[in-house]
Amino acid sequence: MIIRRRQFLTGTLAGAFLFLLRSPIALASPGRMVIYKDPLCGCCESWTAAMRAAGFVVEVHNESDMTAIKRRFAVPPDMEACHTAVLDGYLIEGHVPLEALRKLLAERPDIAGLAVPGMPAGSLGMGDDPQAAYEVYALSRMPGATPTIFHSVRPAT
Repeated sequence: MIIRRRQFLTGTLAGAFLFLLRSPIALASPGRMVIYKDPLCGCCESWTAAMRAAGFVVEVHNESDMTAIKRRFAVPPDMEACHTAVLDGYLIEGHVPLEALRKLLAERPDIAGLAVPGMPAGSLGMGDDPQAAYEVYALSRMPGATPTIFHSVRPAT
């Protein structure tokens, strides 16, 4: 059987396309993010801008009652922060850094989402200081389960 150049190129391109779809690079690429935030919060605006700059397709919902949003998404009270987002089915609470989001999308763990409780100084949206230190917590799908550390942010050396 003789393979013609057009068939060879078509097959090669199709194979390359399938390879890219299954690669970790494709899994780690930014996706669609829905962000719920107070319309007057400057740090939420900064975090949202960072998400857009990273390539996420961002839809923003300005909310005057963030407590209702926290309840709607079952954010544990001790994990609450100023804004709440949803990314590819995961809850994202607070100033979660891009490194943690990329890790989440690449690994796709069986968790409800990620949280950076409060508003840590130097976190993304709060100054983005390379000397900042804080934890990113994984939120379990089981109600009442204790969050675990998913990613640690430490000062650059």
